[in-house]
Amino acid sequence: MEIKDAQVENYDEILFRMNRYLQCNFMTGGQGQMNIMIASDIHGSAYYCSKLMEAFEREGADRLLLLGDLLYHGPRNDLPRDYAPKEVLHMLNEKKQKIFCVRGNCDTEVDQMVLEFPILADYAILEAETRLIYATHGHVFHLQHLPMLQPGDLLLHGHTHIPAWKRFGENNLYVNPGSVSIPKEGSPHSYMMLTDKNMGWKTLTGEVYHMESI
Repeated sequence: MEIKDAQVENYDEILFRMNRYLQCNFMTGGQGQMNIMIASDIHGSAYYCSKLMEAFEREGADRLLLLGDLLYHGPRNDLPRDYAPKEVLHMLNEKKQKIFCVRGNCDTEVDQMVLEFPILADYAILEAETRLIYATHGHVFHLQHLPMLQPGDLLLHGHTHIPAWKRFGENNLYVNPGSVSIPKEGSPHSYMMLTDKNMGWKTLTGEVYHMESI
């Protein structure tokens, strides 16, 4: 019993430390191209989460970066199709070895208790070629309240449920994958794919509707 308790405490400590600051360096030079799927705002929809998992397998993605709002639908949103947070957490936990995540405004410590990968980091830093990508949910840092970016850096967030690709500042780029389950302003249920040179926006059926060079 003492060994079991020690293991649990150690696991909790690891999650706590990883959640304080999550840094993901995707270095592709000399190692072949890495494909990163980026998605946001599942909001507990088992139906659309399953479609996302199908797309993840179809894309042959190496990693899945989730930009928050995983289980709870939120008081401002209608219930998404097949709202079943327990089913969603099961699907995500099955991919825990491949998931990186930042915290959304609908994610809490209770969600972390049932999800087996860190979800409470406020941001993640990605390196793609010579550019830095600041990934966050979008309820704190966004175009009207920027983090400390340098010329050429990218700002990546979800939260709005609206896909976006907008240049600003000094060769900066704001990008948003839209929402998996509750898209807004007529946008599709969608995700993004990041390679070492390009970003692509796709519907959950895999149809490309926008591309941007990094």
